Amino acid sequence: MTFQLLTIFPNIFNSYLNEGILHRAKEKKQISFKIHNLRDWANDKHRSVDDTPYGGGAGMLMKIEPLYQALQAIKKGSERIKPRQRKIILLSASGKKWDQELAKRYSKLSELIFICGRYEGVDARIKNFIDEEISVGDYVLTGGELPALTIIDSITRLLPGVLGNQESIIEESHSETGQSEYPQYTRPEIFKVGSKRYSVPKILLSGDHQKIKDWRKQKSKKIK
Repeated sequence: MTFQLLTIFPNIFNSYLNEGILHRAKEKKQISFKIHNLRDWANDKHRSVDDTPYGGGAGMLMKIEPLYQALQAIKKGSERIKPRQRKIILLSASGKKWDQELAKRYSKLSELIFICGRYEGVDARIKNFIDEEISVGDYVLTGGELPALTIIDSITRLLPGVLGNQESIIEESHSETGQSEYPQYTRPEIFKVGSKRYSVPKILLSGDHQKIKDWRKQKSKKIK
């Protein structure tokens, strides 16, 4: 899986992509990242990628020309990828809400290209050149970089061999639509704070696997 990231702040990604599971998956060549600075496709000496909106209004909009040129160049650089195996995503507060089912579907692809918007948004004509407009929640962020990382993380952990224990995927929250994971405990068996004692539920110490399975099913919560 290749993740292509189009942004005006390329250094934002360095820390997160070079730690933990994502870094290990990259080292094992299960995933790869290509980060592109949108300003490389600006057409003036100031490397401008934004301008004032027609009709007036607060803030600036990202311009269509550098975005289009960047997408053409990125796609040309990965011509071996068949169009049906690629998605071009605009991160936007008004897009389709990201969820686990989308993560599963997208994990079957070969390449994702993310447009990380900034300012007040992106010239609406970009919608003619993308496949999907995605939101990670009903709130507004300053840019699309964090949503892109969220989506990358949720997809990468679904790829075969990325997680050490594939059963983690089967039993975790959202593995079934609308279902959260049961509560879990580890050592110590009794945790003391002053005079209070917080104990692990006895059923988990019983060794009765069927009863433990039933308890976990009962404790799994429906997500509203």
